[in-house]
Amino acid sequence: MSAISSLFSRPFFEEKSRAFWILQAAGWSGYLLLRTVSTVFNAPTVKVVLGVIVESIVGYCLTLLMSVLYGSYRRLPRLWAVIATLVTLLVATALYAIIEAYTFSLFRTNAPAATLDLSLLPALLFLTFTVLAGWSALYFGINFYLIVEQQTGAMQALENQASSAQLAMLRYQLNPHFLFNTLNSISTLVLLKHTERANIMLSRLASFLRYTLANEPTAHVTLAQEVETLKLYLDIEKMRFEERLQTRFDIDPRVAQARLPSLLLQPLVENAIKYAVTPKEEGAEIAVTARLAGDRVQISVSDTGPGLNEASRRPTLSTGVGLANIRERLAQAYGEDHRLDTRSIPGSGFSVEIEIPFQVEERTREAA
Repeated sequence: MSAISSLFSRPFFEEKSRAFWILQAAGWSGYLLLRTVSTVFNAPTVKVVLGVIVESIVGYCLTLLMSVLYGSYRRLPRLWAVIATLVTLLVATALYAIIEAYTFSLFRTNAPAATLDLSLLPALLFLTFTVLAGWSALYFGINFYLIVEQQTGAMQALENQASSAQLAMLRYQLNPHFLFNTLNSISTLVLLKHTERANIMLSRLASFLRYTLANEPTAHVTLAQEVETLKLYLDIEKMRFEERLQTRFDIDPRVAQARLPSLLLQPLVENAIKYAVTPKEEGAEIAVTARLAGDRVQISVSDTGPGLNEASRRPTLSTGVGLANIRERLAQAYGEDHRLDTRSIPGSGFSVEIEIPFQVEERTREAA
């Protein structure tokens, strides 16, 4: 029973050879059944039924030979393959009709030996041609379907690879700029002979890189993991800004396991540091909030900086990759099923709001 369930639980054409033998057996068994039923009603004798069985066996064997020949014709140029296929079909039709004529004379007449009744050939040629042509049409139709499916699968695999490559490219745009800024700060501390602070910053940078590089660039992580990454990053930045950088995290526990592209929020926080904390002598507060709204997760990254005005725009993120990077990563991950809005009150702050589906299942490969 388990073997049968295993047989039908897999895609039918997963193994072409297995599918062929199943269809071959089922098709000719059905043909035998129909011919037997129609024959019994006309001439209900054992001898006639035996004749139908012999005819079905001959047809089964002929089509096996035809399948081998058809398969070998695939290596021929297309025109020659078509000609060879038609010739094979006509020869098989003639051979099948002749065998059926002998079978008819042997099992359905009282003749002492099998003879060839030429008067039966036209009708038998039509019948056998119909059967073998129908079988050939099914053979080529199924093979064409399998070729299309294979090509579709290959195209889908290529699209997935291209999508993964684009996601990786977008992710990798983030790290070099962040590393440049951090290493520049460490260099400054070394020049100022603040060795202990430089060592602490190096240690925190190592922890941040260890945490982020462990994840695949196309992986999705939980919101809780993303927040931990942000905290590691902000620990490094607090070494630069000290009390000028204030942070606040307000994460609804219900969305802690919601999944999102890794390092999606880090450039938004880095943007806030550049345009909110850096320009103000007293610094600014950066807040990261996440809420559950029905089946959606609403995430906000906001600051208490100067916001936007005509004299001070935020054309790019501090990493230099811009909000376009975030939009593209969201589009890659969710298609149109997401929202990204920016809001600014001049002199009072700037915020970026993201809304994504609430998903706890992994969409891509699992993060390490």
